[in-house]
Amino acid sequence: MSKKIAFAVALVGLCALSFVLISCGSSSYRPTTTLYVLTEGVTSQGNASGFGNNVSSFAIDLDNGGLSLINYNASTCPTAASVANPEPCGLPLSILLDPTGATAFVLDQGLPSAGVAPAIYSYTVNSDGSLGSPNLAATLTLGDLPVAMTRDPAGQFLFVIDEGTNPTPQNCGQAPNPVTIQCASINVFSAKPGSTTLSPVTGSPFPVNRTPSALSVIPFTPPVGSTLPCTATADLLFVTYNSDPVHQNDNTFSAYCVDSSAGSSGNVIDLTPNSPYAIASTLPTAVIAVNTNPAGENTGGVFLYVGSQPPDSGALSMFQVCTQVGQGNCTSPTQVNNATLVPVGAQPPTTGADPVAMMVDPTNNYLYVLCELSNQVFGYRITTSSGALTRLNPVYEPTGSDPTSLAMQPSTESSNEYLFVSNSNSDSISGFNVSTTTGGLTPLSPTLSNPGPTGMAAQ
Repeated sequence: MSKKIAFAVALVGLCALSFVLISCGSSSYRPTTTLYVLTEGVTSQGNASGFGNNVSSFAIDLDNGGLSLINYNASTCPTAASVANPEPCGLPLSILLDPTGATAFVLDQGLPSAGVAPAIYSYTVNSDGSLGSPNLAATLTLGDLPVAMTRDPAGQFLFVIDEGTNPTPQNCGQAPNPVTIQCASINVFSAKPGSTTLSPVTGSPFPVNRTPSALSVIPFTPPVGSTLPCTATADLLFVTYNSDPVHQNDNTFSAYCVDSSAGSSGNVIDLTPNSPYAIASTLPTAVIAVNTNPAGENTGGVFLYVGSQPPDSGALSMFQVCTQVGQGNCTSPTQVNNATLVPVGAQPPTTGADPVAMMVDPTNNYLYVLCELSNQVFGYRITTSSGALTRLNPVYEPTGSDPTSLAMQPSTESSNEYLFVSNSNSDSISGFNVSTTTGGLTPLSPTLSNPGPTGMAAQ
């Protein structure tokens, strides 16, 4: 074989071996992981109107947590070209990914003055980690004020809570009351992993007679003999409620059963008579449900953590869903059969001012609480058997100004674990290396973002 031929063969072999990284001759490749960040602020790099209203995609370096911008071209305002108002779709509130990582959904607040209703836009995730063009996946009632969005882990349902409108629209099903916001509701959409399509379930939106502030959902299997009005395939949905002119000093949360059975799939049923439950602090702002049971074991439990903002500082309330008699304060079969929530015995620790978001690590051993007014992220160890919280050391790490959202990149076989925070007022993203053995946070260098970063999602 001549030297020229041998060299050519070697070059081809090198390209083949390098294909997973650079596709030989092209700089385009699929990053191992991606961070998606919503932008609400004005930017010179935004759409033609000069407003952000987009999604920035960042590749995450799994060796050091560094972020590299892929692009910022995914618009959350697809009607911008046809509407004269420079911000015709309102502000994007939150973004989430489906379980397959193939699609993303963004909740948009809408703009009543321009006749634009709140909406959910869906996106296909491209091979390089960027997002495709927005598709209108669902529309909410014009004038409604959406608050938050989440989905169940299986990707079967997507939930949106909204504060309703004033005065009450005719289709609300509740009597008009000009004193308070009316027609607050829970919107439920059926979804299919990997699909950009959403369909409202029968009965949605489900009216609630309070002002919702946060929500969380967790899979739940009712025990044998349960009196819950749902089947063995169900979710528990938790929604917190703030005070309003009618329900003064409300400060409660409700537990709902979301049925997954054929014929009633997605039906939201309030678990009365125990619901709603009172919390000790005022103004609940965040909630998260956690199942600390290892796969195939029953050594942990199902716990609920509620963040709130009393007058002086932030607070956490802790509850346990009764799944077995003798665990914590669950003392009777009736509590188990009704999935009653009881306070966790230990005194809950305080946290920073205005806890707006909470997240657990993939092992459900550590809880992280993001506090907007004090510009901090707090860390706690979860006692998996009781749900009690113990502060990590250090107790908190500083973030940028006005942090609003959390996202976590779990560790892989050969990588670290990272926590990211969007800082809406300092136009930056804070990154932290998460210890997989202690849960402790080590700050990374912040990354600049387009103005007004808010919602985040990572995969």
